[in-house]
Amino acid sequence: MSFSTVLSASIQGLKVEFVHVEADVSNGLPAFHMVGYLSSEVKEAAERVRTAIRNSGLDYPARKTVINLSPATMRKRGAAFDLPIAVSILISLGELPQESTEGMLLIGELGLDGSVQKVPGILPIVLEARSAGIRSCIVPKDNAAEGALAEGMSVVGVKNLEEVFCYLAGQLHLEAQPYPERGGGSKKEELPDYSDIQGQESVKRAVEVAVAGGHNLLLVGPPGSGKSMAAKRIPGILPPLTMEESMEITKIYSIMGLVENEAPLIRQRPFRSVHHTATRAALIGGGLMPVPGEISLAHGGVLFLDELPEFQKSVLEVLRQPLEEHRIRISRSHGSYIFPANFMLVSAMNPCPCGCYPDIERCTCTPGQIQHYLGKISQPFLDRIDICAEAPKVKYESLKNRKKQESSAEIRERVCRAREIQNRRYVGTTITSNALLEVKELDTYCRLGRQESKLMEQAYSALRLTARTYHKILKVSRTIADLEGSEKIEEKHIKEAIGYRTMDKKYWGR
Repeated sequence: MSFSTVLSASIQGLKVEFVHVEADVSNGLPAFHMVGYLSSEVKEAAERVRTAIRNSGLDYPARKTVINLSPATMRKRGAAFDLPIAVSILISLGELPQESTEGMLLIGELGLDGSVQKVPGILPIVLEARSAGIRSCIVPKDNAAEGALAEGMSVVGVKNLEEVFCYLAGQLHLEAQPYPERGGGSKKEELPDYSDIQGQESVKRAVEVAVAGGHNLLLVGPPGSGKSMAAKRIPGILPPLTMEESMEITKIYSIMGLVENEAPLIRQRPFRSVHHTATRAALIGGGLMPVPGEISLAHGGVLFLDELPEFQKSVLEVLRQPLEEHRIRISRSHGSYIFPANFMLVSAMNPCPCGCYPDIERCTCTPGQIQHYLGKISQPFLDRIDICAEAPKVKYESLKNRKKQESSAEIRERVCRAREIQNRRYVGTTITSNALLEVKELDTYCRLGRQESKLMEQAYSALRLTARTYHKILKVSRTIADLEGSEKIEEKHIKEAIGYRTMDKKYWGR
């Protein structure tokens, strides 16, 4: 048989596209032609495959070889097509029967010695193959545990091309990778605890409310006041992931090649701390063939921006749309790519370049410098922050106080209770936290009494709120009520939520 075809797949953004690897080996001048809209790394497969076949002890006579990766309209990238190309050549040479790969998907990179090496994006590929009715997948051994997360799919991990050949020829039996236990997953790190922070009770409270409702948070205070310390302890109080959320996050990390070999399932919510030198493409994703950025890697978790005004203004402004729509769309001439971006934004900043404002005695900045520094944060960006909290300078008495502070476990227990209330309230909807409530749903879930409505009316006029900040206050009030286990939003809940919107007026005066 001179013609053969083997099924493989390619990642386009977060989508999986099936690719038919066709081979034709015929008499003629020895040559190796590859077609099908290929990138340079795919074209380089010719030398890798030819050498790998020979070094695996298999016969590859000098003949004319033509490889086509179909469909030809889709750009193919990466080295993951090496294994299916090699198998399709062996079928064309008559070394393997075509029936051996029926209902099967193959993917993997080949070393010159014939070893099958790890490739990114295995989990979404195997899940898509399962949806398409494919019965089994042959993947690199290092990717087998990841592929086995697709329950019900037979995933066979292989070490080298010789092993693949013997398995397909029926000369070797390989066991499919077992489905991992529900409790399995990436190793849990030992997280820093809130009991380490002395004082700063108002900051801890603001963080607790933000996490309980999935609200965006801004911490403002002088250097050394514990802003970053409080933010970096947020992973210890985040609610646990559901299995569906774990799989969704693991798919993103799989495409980026960031999952562990032995324990690929991500069981902890992401916490991505981004340096202020990050570019727009690093944050939102991009490239000629777009890949997810930091906001997609923070999906389901937290994106932490320390020293907020040090970020380029254009970088911060690009966050505005994802913060509202919880996804990012990147357009290229060959198509559009949509990446998920449902994250909680946590940011920290000093009130001025020296960090001492509004302490006039210690602040060395001119009014113009302060205005320029704070002006890097625009009003539309501030409007998308649900909670603004001030982190005052830590008092000496607090540092010397040896009283046992509340632990992250205790705070997390209250957060989980509030999230459970929200889960019951929004059952049957796509809403998972109060922060995701749409404007049309506020009348249903954030209904106010007469006194509460009057209080909100007064605040709207006195603080010159925008419609967006008005809605943010309602959502935060709902979360504060949930933390107390109250079905009704009361005046005290609204007053606390309003308090989280007055600090930006103090510094920005807008």
